[in-house]
Amino acid sequence: MYWMGLDVGTGGTRALLVDERGAVQHAFTAPHEEMTMLRPLWAEQRPENWWDAAQQAVRGVLASAGASGQSVRGIGLTGQMHGLVLLDQANAVIRPALIWCDQRTQPQVDAINELVGKAAVLGFIANPVLTGFTLPKLLWVRDNEPACFERVRKMLLPKDYLRFRLTGEYACDVSDASGTALFDVVRRRWSLELAERLGIDNAILPQAFESHCVTGTVSRDAAVATGLAEGTPVVAGAGDQAASAVGSGIVEPGVVSCTIGTSGVVFAHMEAPAYDPPGRVHTFCHAVAGAWHVMGVTQAAGLSLQWFRNNLAPGNPYDDLTAEAAKAPAGSQGLFWLPYLMGERTPHLDARASGGWVGLTARHTRADLIRALLEGVSYSQKDCLEIVESLGAPVDSVRVSGGGARSPFWRQMLADVFGKRVVVLETQEGSAYGAALLALAGTGAYASVREASKAAIREIESVDPRPGETAIYAAGHRQYQSLYPALRSFYHGK
Repeated sequence: MYWMGLDVGTGGTRALLVDERGAVQHAFTAPHEEMTMLRPLWAEQRPENWWDAAQQAVRGVLASAGASGQSVRGIGLTGQMHGLVLLDQANAVIRPALIWCDQRTQPQVDAINELVGKAAVLGFIANPVLTGFTLPKLLWVRDNEPACFERVRKMLLPKDYLRFRLTGEYACDVSDASGTALFDVVRRRWSLELAERLGIDNAILPQAFESHCVTGTVSRDAAVATGLAEGTPVVAGAGDQAASAVGSGIVEPGVVSCTIGTSGVVFAHMEAPAYDPPGRVHTFCHAVAGAWHVMGVTQAAGLSLQWFRNNLAPGNPYDDLTAEAAKAPAGSQGLFWLPYLMGERTPHLDARASGGWVGLTARHTRADLIRALLEGVSYSQKDCLEIVESLGAPVDSVRVSGGGARSPFWRQMLADVFGKRVVVLETQEGSAYGAALLALAGTGAYASVREASKAAIREIESVDPRPGETAIYAAGHRQYQSLYPALRSFYHGK
């Protein structure tokens, strides 16, 4: 028997099968179309393409296992957070989804803060409203595409659009809902008060569940489309970061993760909600029932390296680029990379920030450019880690995952920059794996999400910080932190 995790990423949808012990058995990824960026800082994808990819991924993983849909006991969902999917009365998608990295909504954020007040917003949702969150995207549609907004009958998040296609149910989970800016994180329910203040009909909101709860079963039509068995339970699942945390064993205090994917995330489990007054990190409901997490985000972590490869080193494998970076000295001869390709969240909360190298001279080589890029992303993640620690989260070691963590060179750099032991896990599957563990817990194979995660996770390797490099990077990080304040007036045209 298998349990499935289904992950709607930015670049593709991944289906993964685990056995009753939580061991990964098979996986298959179907690519998405490229995101559409019609203007700077805009980013859209077609939800229908996610469903097409999900069908391919599910059929692909079943074929690789030589299994039928009858062998799948339960399904957990996860995916990119903050995306806005709008359905009309006939359940048709009204317009392409504004996805997590879309930053067009500063006027709407300003309008919310003016109408409701920043302090009141924190009281309603325990977080500031940011441009990447779902609520300002909804208001952008209302302000700029009124004909589309008039048709809206339901608002869903990316993974929950797949749930609708699989089960016919409108539902979400508390961790993903926390990233909408419409969810009362402390009370684990929609903030109907904030919705009312903003003139939003709460009927468009899906029902919110704890992550392990069964929210529906695979319909007859979905069974035909995917090869799954009709009646297979589908649990609520989680946003990609909370699911990845479950898949990394971040289900109790003292264990922190760093995920270097398209974005970069530092994530810590909390037994009670605690938030940073300036709102530099997010306080969200965890996928563990009755728990919360704090999370700092670098918008363009792996995206920085992807941008470099696509534009300045086309066709070069990532391993070759990191090998080239290793030829440059720590500190990149005074060169710094600011990873603000899509604005920035932690710690600046600035959609207008833009990226680039600072300190470039004629002596610098391409190896310095690449190493500075990796160092800049790592410094940004250190900013996140320091804020998380300041909120009382103990950090004995950092568990790393994502594409960046597959590089031994980058893992060592993270250990040196953080000044912490960096740990690698046996399973590096991230969010899809966490979603599968949620399915295990939700269908009764384990008594709880915490039990499923702790039983399945094993550490296999660790990297210790090197004192010499740590000293270099401590000084470099202080210089890095001085750059954004110096450039802020440029970003804002003042």
